[in-house]
Amino acid sequence: MIHIILGTKAQLIKMAPIMAALQEKQLDYNFIFTGQHQETIAQLRKNFGLKEPDVMLYQGKDITGLLQMFFWMLRILFKTIFYRRQIYKKQGSNDIVLIHGDTFSTLLGALMGKVAGKNVGHIESGLRSFNLFHPFPEEITRILTFGLTDYYFCPGDWALQNLEKYQGIKINTKHNTLLDSLKLAKKKTELCNVEVPDEPFALVSLHRFENIFNRKIFRFIVNSLLEISQKIKLVFILHPPTKEKLKSYNLDSILRSAGNISLRPRYDYFNFIRLLINCEFLITDGGSNQEEAYYLGKPTILFRRITERKEGVGENAVISNFDSEIIRDFVSRYQDYVKSPLEPEISPTEIILSSLEEFDNAN
Repeated sequence: MIHIILGTKAQLIKMAPIMAALQEKQLDYNFIFTGQHQETIAQLRKNFGLKEPDVMLYQGKDITGLLQMFFWMLRILFKTIFYRRQIYKKQGSNDIVLIHGDTFSTLLGALMGKVAGKNVGHIESGLRSFNLFHPFPEEITRILTFGLTDYYFCPGDWALQNLEKYQGIKINTKHNTLLDSLKLAKKKTELCNVEVPDEPFALVSLHRFENIFNRKIFRFIVNSLLEISQKIKLVFILHPPTKEKLKSYNLDSILRSAGNISLRPRYDYFNFIRLLINCEFLITDGGSNQEEAYYLGKPTILFRRITERKEGVGENAVISNFDSEIIRDFVSRYQDYVKSPLEPEISPTEIILSSLEEFDNAN
């Protein structure tokens, strides 16, 4: 039996092709939702045609603060220990727990799998920044998760090499499953009803912990956005933690008073991709957004000091290092970073499913 443990929007987007393929093949799986994110999750399931979770471990507000996350993890681990039969009510002789990425739900899922005595398969494994504080806490989460993993699904040679010292079975999926998610989304973007500006615009998506929880850095980012908005219209997608921190730092009113910045709520995946396809360039601190822009050939400025992903860096993507001159140079000549879209024929999802079938047959 395959148990899939997810808790965030990004995880669901990247695991959706696997879950959809399992449903298409009529292969049953146990969908366990930790509830770290709630907003737009139902719409995302509808986008990709995914079933409802078999198990809901938490149904409250989105988990955004560190203290809140700590108690949330304790509660779910308690449930895992004392309600294991209810959580893993669908069981088989060769069970595997699939987790994804580098969030708190990733580490939580790995711990849940180990507590239940099951094999753990880590999708998007092997990514490293080699800096414990950038990104924080994701780099630490990755390292801890590697130590709990039995099957490593690595999106490329570089990720595979980063796992040499870890024991377990390693599979090269060549690309991230996000490639398959993007292929699905591109087919349906014309059916989306999101408002696309008539004039040229840049898309903004910022949410990383080390950015929004640092008042000095976040103020620099806002000032940079205000400066960029004098050159081009900005569509700023507000993730719940970002929106909360803007208000707590009294930066919300500054952005709202700017005439060329449109603040938007977080959209479902297909609507976001339509905006990304139509924008001039992307301003982000998100690894998934970096990958999406790479496949689309979209110019991207990363509000980060370092990234754990190689996709696009030195091609369509520039790491800002929070340097105003680097940011200004990018904005002034972003068209130099336009690349042809990439459409690899390979399917990471199919590689993963084939590997899972081989494991099952071998046991």
